[in-house]
Amino acid sequence: HSEEPIDYIIVPVGGGGLSSGIGSYFSVLSPSTKIIGVEPAGAPAMKESLEKGELITLKKIDKFVDGASVKRVGEYNFEIAREVLEKVITVPEGKVCSTILQLYNEQAIVAEPAGALSVAALDFLKDEIKGKNVVCVVSGSNNDITRTAEIKERSMLYEGLKHYFIVDFPQRAGALREFLDKVLGPDDDIAHFEYSKKTSR
Repeated sequence: HSEEPIDYIIVPVGGGGLSSGIGSYFSVLSPSTKIIGVEPAGAPAMKESLEKGELITLKKIDKFVDGASVKRVGEYNFEIAREVLEKVITVPEGKVCSTILQLYNEQAIVAEPAGALSVAALDFLKDEIKGKNVVCVVSGSNNDITRTAEIKERSMLYEGLKHYFIVDFPQRAGALREFLDKVLGPDDDIAHFEYSKKTSR
């Protein structure tokens, strides 16, 4: 319940049912409220359909945000979305992972990747929504605990806190030590190291 008029509602978009439903409702209840849809960057089916003015089918998608990753949105939902959505933006999957962790650590909210899309979008909309009354729809808490390690990994990569490098070394004693002395700083660490030795075959 909001006593103040709602300026923006930010809502996750998968097949389009939730966003078109909320948009339809608020087009009657509060026509001045702007509805912004959010999709994962790896599955922008609604965004691309709206930009092209017709329903399209994506050839390939990233299924990490499984609750909102579709190759094609619903036809009926698309027609409604054209009328009621202010726009649709995309959010990188790594940002979604950072948001999942932030919601849990700071607010004790358990959100699945699709449910965290709306909050993840705030940083990308900050100039537009500054000083406005904003509602984020956190739509699901079906977070599989076995995915926690992957979520942390993707978050750290996105935030630039973790990197992977493939390096060729000469096969001689001391080569690795020389590399580490030159590259690692006092606050750096190696989380995983894998060595493959070339053969003469």
